[in-house]
Parts: sequence; C-alpha cells; structure tokens
Amino acid sequence: MIIGSGSRKGEVSGMAAYDGSHPQGWQQPQPQQPPPGAAPGRGLAVAALVLGILACVLFWTVVGGVLLGLLAVILGIVAAVRARRGRAGGRGMAITGVVLGLLGLIASALIIALGVSILNSDSAQTFKECMKDANSQDDRRDCEKKFKKEFERDWDREVGN
Repeated sequence: MIIGSGSRKGEVSGMAAYDGSHPQGWQQPQPQQPPPGAAPGRGLAVAALVLGILACVLFWTVVGGVLLGLLAVILGIVAAVRARRGRAGGRGMAITGVVLGLLGLIASALIIALGVSILNSDSAQTFKECMKDANSQDDRRDCEKKFKKEFERDWDREVGN
C-alpha cells in the first residue's frame, strides 16, 4: 500500500522499503574505541613510573631502593618494548620509570656499600669488643665516645683530610 501522492515507488508510510539484506532494526556493531586521549595499555608504564618515583624517595631502605627500583626497571622495559611495537602507550613514562628505578638502585647500592664498610671497619670491631666487655652504663658510654673518635679519625684518613 502506497500512501500519499508525494511518496516514491516502494515507500510505505514515508519509510524505505525493506530490501531483505538485514533483519529489520539490526545494525552492524561498532568496534570498541578507547576514550579520546587514553592510550591503550598504559598500565605497565604508569606502574613503572610510580615504582621508580618510590624507589628514588625510599632509596635509603633496602626494600624501597632495591626491590622497588628493580620492579620499576623490569616493568619499564616491558612497557617500553610493548609501546615500541605499538601494542601499548606510555613509552615516555616507561623510560622515565626505568631511569628512576636505576637511580634508586644505584643510590641504595651506595648506601649498602657504605654501611657494610662501616660495619667491617676496625673501629666497628673495636666498638663491638668494648661493648661486650662493658659492665655498666658508664662503660657503654665510654665505648661510644671511643668509637666516635676512632670512626672520625678513620673517616678523615680515608677522605684525605
């Protein structure tokens, strides 16, 4: 049934005639697109950046500098490789996370090396022996004063003053 004088041949009630190619009301689904400004797969890069920052802030602790720094380096490298292949975004954040993680690792290594060298020094051994032989609180204070003097003398000699 064709209605109205202005309608074209095959139109029913102002709508195009069904040609049978698609079920009525069905449309081709549109592919999911990420929101504008959001790069796909930036999670590893963000994690590397956050861990790198934490490694730099907490470098004076073994867990902070070494563990977080190592995690930042590993995640940053993985994220940078994925970004280079086009499977993820955030390559700059990943590289920054790697650099900060390395800085945290290096600073922690220096702190650990300094601590080990102090604990293995002659003045530290003398302090341990003195504290073992100390019988009173006054003896312990004398050991601390003696250690402080020996440590400062050894430090000045090492530094070259």
